[in-house]
Amino acid sequence: MTAERQAQVDLEAIRHNVRRISELVSPAQVMAVVKADAYGHGLLPVARAALEAGASWLGVARVSEALTLRRGGVEAPLLAWLHTPGSDFGSAVEAGIDLGVSGWELKHIVAAAREQQRPARVHLKIDTGLGRNGSTAELWDSLVGEALEYQDEGLLRVVGLFSHLAVADQPQRDETDLQLERFREAVAIAEDAGVDAEVRHLANTPAIFSRPDTHFDLVRAGVGIYGLSPFDGQTSEELGLRPAMTLKTFVAHCKRVPAGQGVSYGLQYRTPGATSLALIPLGYGDGVPRVATGGPVRIADQVYPVVGRIAMDQMVVDLGTQLADDESLLGQEAVLFGAAEAGDPSVDLWAAAAGTINYEVVTRLAPSVQRVYLHETPMLSGVEPQSTAAQLNDREPLAAQESFKAQETA
Repeated sequence: MTAERQAQVDLEAIRHNVRRISELVSPAQVMAVVKADAYGHGLLPVARAALEAGASWLGVARVSEALTLRRGGVEAPLLAWLHTPGSDFGSAVEAGIDLGVSGWELKHIVAAAREQQRPARVHLKIDTGLGRNGSTAELWDSLVGEALEYQDEGLLRVVGLFSHLAVADQPQRDETDLQLERFREAVAIAEDAGVDAEVRHLANTPAIFSRPDTHFDLVRAGVGIYGLSPFDGQTSEELGLRPAMTLKTFVAHCKRVPAGQGVSYGLQYRTPGATSLALIPLGYGDGVPRVATGGPVRIADQVYPVVGRIAMDQMVVDLGTQLADDESLLGQEAVLFGAAEAGDPSVDLWAAAAGTINYEVVTRLAPSVQRVYLHETPMLSGVEPQSTAAQLNDREPLAAQESFKAQETA
């Protein structure tokens, strides 16, 4: 039975976007960022598709997301970077998950490594100007030195050095130059102190396209792998990307109304003339922004605007013409956004109607909207591979593992 409301996710579009980004940044590797349930697209299906297309790493915000990937059989290098004192560092170390470190986390991670008797893998983060997490420049020397002491004890391996750009989606601004300079300085300090990192990473999706000097060893591709543009005035198609999500439902009701008919709560819209209204069964309870009046909906190859307030589970579009039959559009497919090649409205139009960004529109879709996956690659024999401690430890330095053995016998 067809889902009444669904977000179709084209995994071949995900693969295309990863390949496109990989070509742009080569020889740098690609980390596919799949936090927030893969920006609303579905964590495990998107992660698998990205890896199939050549992504070498996966990135998430939270340890819990990383553990979900490991439980799903994903064995690729995996970084989680947003922590609280309640984060499950022990399970992360046990599962071979790389952990971002801004400062305070280091002692918690080392304690988990002692408990697990397994070296942790960490990426040290420097705040180069975004003002969120990351070590300050004043504390960077101390953080690097402390991490190297723990590394010498076999308790961790400094795998990466990274930072995050603030305004790369506005290429004309000069703050990115300053952040790049600060990052290079931080990397030099760490390397002079003895850090031999596998990867240095700074670039996000906008920097992937606009700042090749920020690519280093690894780039973190977020919104780009979902086929969305991070730039105002530049479309996905112009970047060579394919939007992966199509949000659709079916017309739930259709009727003729006279001029002056009020529509939805507050009666902020009244029909300017005799017309027909169609009821679309999606609303802010499904994650559609309540303020997005004017957002486009495609019905039967025509695009109509949403009128009146969007309600919790429904919205209304003004069809603009008198229908010959009140029910002529009942049950017809209604598409809010999708791929331009299919004639669907873009998610950018919904973002504009809501006064937000395309990232938010796709990410906020609720579980009430069923995800349907196109071009999914079946797992061999229907069995998903499972990570094992031995396989995960293959990525750890032998000396670090031997250090634990020495401590056990000391």
